[in-house]
Amino acid sequence: MSSAEICISITIFVYLVGMILVGAHYAKQSRTTSDFYLGGRQLSPLVTAMSAEASDMSSYLLMGLPGLAYLSGVADVGWTVIGLAIGTYLNWLFTARRLRRYSQITNSYTLPQFFSSRYHDKNNILCLLSAIIIIVFFIPYTASGFAACGKLFSSLFGADYMTAMILSAVVVVAYTAAGGFLAASITDFIQSIIMTFAILFVVIYATASAGGIDAVADNVRSLPGYLCCKRCRHRRILRCCGCS
Repeated sequence: MSSAEICISITIFVYLVGMILVGAHYAKQSRTTSDFYLGGRQLSPLVTAMSAEASDMSSYLLMGLPGLAYLSGVADVGWTVIGLAIGTYLNWLFTARRLRRYSQITNSYTLPQFFSSRYHDKNNILCLLSAIIIIVFFIPYTASGFAACGKLFSSLFGADYMTAMILSAVVVVAYTAAGGFLAASITDFIQSIIMTFAILFVVIYATASAGGIDAVADNVRSLPGYLCCKRCRHRRILRCCGCS
């Protein structure tokens, strides 16, 4: 291994151990069911917002969006970002406060439990349906995060993809199961700070290495279809978009 790979390995190892220690620390503070599932309902707005966005846009933001931009151009990424921003804002505007209030009134810890209590579903049909929806849609979402970890270690160190993915999953499940929602939120908050600085550093460093903003803009304009309003697959569409 080169010195750079050794430094990266040490950094990742320290990071993973740190996440496990965070989980162990907050496991001692989770004394009630509310503490484990909801962090005692005492998270600050900053931690809540940052951890929510870190969970929502971690591997997708760092790997998915750049890959989408490279594959189909900046327009697809732009519409994706606009849709995510609007959806997130509307979610916080219309849903978050009401859900926070009514879940406390009904003493609910999970969404299935909330739906069942809120609408007086004595047969737990709503609870079952919402649980099925969560399982169906969150399994691929969770799997994509673990897959991103496996691809990261595989590309950096040539490690076996499946082994790296399983080890990453073990670490995540360990600190989440130990510390509950509070541990997951704090680790997500830490990860959001790291991702923010990483994105800023990559943009600044890559722009400087490429020769400045003008050089980057010239290179972007030279890529066929990159700035088109839609994915340019045919020459006619290319001409309509003004692409060479």
